[in-house]
Amino acid sequence: MRLPSVFRRTPFRLTLSFLALFATAASALLLYIYFASQAESAAQARADIERELSTLEAIYRARGVEALNADLIDRASRGGSYLFLLMDSEGRPQTGNVNESPIVDYEGGEQWESFRLSGADEQGRVARRWAMGVQLRLAGGELLFVGEDIGDSEQYLNRLSLFLWGAAGIVFLLGLGGGLLVSRQVEGAMARLNAVVDAARSGDLQQRVPVQKTGDELDELAVNLNAMLDRLEQSMSSIRHAGDAIAHDLRSPLTRMRARLEIALIDAEAGRVDGQEALARALGETDDLLKTFNTVLSIARLQAAAEIPDAAPFDVADLATDIAELYAPAAEDKGLDFAAEIGRGLQVSGNRAFLAQALSNIVDNAIKYTPQGGALMLRARRRASGEVEVSVTDTGPGVPLEDRERILDRFVRLDDSRTQAGAGLGLSLVTAVASAHAGRIELSDGPGAIDGFGPGLRAALVLPAL
Repeated sequence: MRLPSVFRRTPFRLTLSFLALFATAASALLLYIYFASQAESAAQARADIERELSTLEAIYRARGVEALNADLIDRASRGGSYLFLLMDSEGRPQTGNVNESPIVDYEGGEQWESFRLSGADEQGRVARRWAMGVQLRLAGGELLFVGEDIGDSEQYLNRLSLFLWGAAGIVFLLGLGGGLLVSRQVEGAMARLNAVVDAARSGDLQQRVPVQKTGDELDELAVNLNAMLDRLEQSMSSIRHAGDAIAHDLRSPLTRMRARLEIALIDAEAGRVDGQEALARALGETDDLLKTFNTVLSIARLQAAAEIPDAAPFDVADLATDIAELYAPAAEDKGLDFAAEIGRGLQVSGNRAFLAQALSNIVDNAIKYTPQGGALMLRARRRASGEVEVSVTDTGPGVPLEDRERILDRFVRLDDSRTQAGAGLGLSLVTAVASAHAGRIELSDGPGAIDGFGPGLRAALVLPAL
């Protein structure tokens, strides 16, 4: 028969294990207390008996048996817990408050014995109480027994043991109840987690685990699970958006390429056009499509990995110098004034190839959208915060403030850029590279309107220092 779920939970099993350990330790402790108290009580009784025996022996030595007999009569009449019996040399009782000695087989010297003393309790019932005593032979041959009733100590120990066992039972029950309560709370928390996991497994990525704000490990698990679901939902949304955007943006190039191939086929069959020229244009369209696909795949890999692959320390200044040397001829061919200000010792940790691609995209955009006669400035420096910044400032038309966040998304192109070649993926790749490097891209105004140029755009790639 299957047990209820609360009894199968790990906290409840741990509670039972702890209670079993506690019960074992408590039992051992209680037994130790009981036997230690019993031994202490016996030792105290023995000391009392020895003191009383020493007094009686002193009386016997000083004044003889008659004086001892009189003293025993006086002591017995006063009552108390002490037991006395004076016997002749043959063991016949003479004086005392007990009828006979509990030591039957006396062998000489001081002989100690523990025994049960019969009597009546306060309700008149027969009671047998523990007692102990010693017997010895006096110098004249008489036998003297001195004992003490230790029944009160025994009763105290029994009550103490009962109280201790009762307290242990209460603690055990409280522990068991606490274990059930904790198990039920953990079961509720895990049920909430499992419900969200089941929903995510069924395709519903909008469910989240409620955070109780207790700061415990369940809250940490809930926060991490929610963060994972946020990222998963964002990734799925990005994939859906990328798929829709690719299908939308690639429809026109694919349609044009098919039309050109069809026209080229018709013209080639009629002998009106050179088939090689038509195929060359079709290959150009195909290369643009492949470039778009490769860029989308690079962005997807970066966003899926959440960190840069093959990271290694290197100097951004060297990379900026290489980019400046690579793009300076292209800027000059377009009639642009290209300059660079590059600091030294700009160490970062990252993937040089990805950062080179991101920086190339920024410079390429600046050259593409800056009119002839304009200017570009490439800077690499260390900020006061310690971060490394590589920026490109141009004198092009710039980007309106309300569009600066939007153009960082994939396949977004402004109206005045539709005449330029491209798919709207350059800054998206820069954003993905910066995010993977724990950095960011910042867009701001350029130098302003100067001689008909401007206001320009300043694009800065900011990276954490090594």
